Amino acid sequence: MERVALHARRTAAGCSGSDLDPVPAVSLVTRHVIATRAEYLDAVKAISEGDGPIAVDAERASGFRYSQRAYLIQVFRRGSGVFLFDPPPIGEFSELQAAIGQTEWVLHAASQDLTCLREVGLDPVLIFDTELAARLLGLPRVGLGTVVEDLLGIHLAKEHSAADWSTRPLPESWLEYAALDVELLVDLRDRMEELLVEQGKHLIADEEFNAVLERDLVPVRAEPWRRLSGLHSLRGSRSLAVARELWLARDQLAQERDVAPGRLVPDASLLSVARAMPDSKRALADLKTFTGRASRSELDRWWKATEAGETTDDLPASRVPSDALPPPRAWADRNPEADARLKGARVAVGAVADYLSMPLENLLTPEFLRRVAWNPPEALDSASIGEALVALGARPWQVAATAQVISDAFVEAHQPASESAEGDS
Repeated sequence: MERVALHARRTAAGCSGSDLDPVPAVSLVTRHVIATRAEYLDAVKAISEGDGPIAVDAERASGFRYSQRAYLIQVFRRGSGVFLFDPPPIGEFSELQAAIGQTEWVLHAASQDLTCLREVGLDPVLIFDTELAARLLGLPRVGLGTVVEDLLGIHLAKEHSAADWSTRPLPESWLEYAALDVELLVDLRDRMEELLVEQGKHLIADEEFNAVLERDLVPVRAEPWRRLSGLHSLRGSRSLAVARELWLARDQLAQERDVAPGRLVPDASLLSVARAMPDSKRALADLKTFTGRASRSELDRWWKATEAGETTDDLPASRVPSDALPPPRAWADRNPEADARLKGARVAVGAVADYLSMPLENLLTPEFLRRVAWNPPEALDSASIGEALVALGARPWQVAATAQVISDAFVEAHQPASESAEGDS
């Protein structure tokens, strides 16, 4: 049955009085989820016959499920329309990849979706990231809803972003929300492309988009249990061993049930056990700070893990070797010269970011600046600074925009105070 979807409101311009209120754009829409191979293949054919870039988005069930798999994939193409795919029953998407793989894909915050898209065989070779473009354009807010409203004059209702997309059947209001995530992306891409050209940033955007495609979005952690929130508060290797065993036990259960680990037992509960070091299953059960929906139903599992941590000879290191730099607030005492270099370079790079109307972190990754300030090349000329930045992962346009000003700031920081004063006079 068709329903009326008040899905977008175009803001009236140049009006007065009550005309300033947004005007609803009413359309009769019935959103359909494609969940069979036959429907999927028909959709692939329709998409291949469309025109221009492909708008793509994916919805996961973060915070609800263990995996980060896609539970809905949305595709839009001019001349074809919007298609909502249900990945689990469809399986693999090789036919869709063959049809659109070489075409430009438009995504918003591509790094958030590429991993789950690649998991089902969807992998672009060329993208336009509207969230990243918004940053490069210096827009004050970069969420999809606000960017669409600012650049296209259309208001999007964004009330289902944190929903459990593994829910079946999906409510119609969720499907409308999902469709709107792609329906306007190509129009938004075209408007942003115009602005990037006007600001002379279109080549910069190309470099940034390519960098997203080349980035490793799933880094492998040697000891993933150290991601426990609040782990730094534990004292002693034995407590760390208990926390590790509890984390591993919870992770295994979460995988088996495909449930987000924190929904079984929160991190804080695991840490409370590691602090208390209970000496029996009864003591563990009586621990009031050990909460969570699986804290008592899986008590044998948690006690087994606790015992393993309390008796193991494989004790984790209290401190993990790291090449992390000291926090900048400590530099003045630990490395005054590096502190002077960093402070001067921050001001200089900040001025360039202001000139280019973009966030400083998009102009140059702050960690890169800190590292080259802490351990600069022997020669402080722009070429040497540029080589150091490239080695850290800076893109060519970033080096071109910042290497000289960083070099100048470093040289000035190395000058005696008397010389600097004479230069100013």
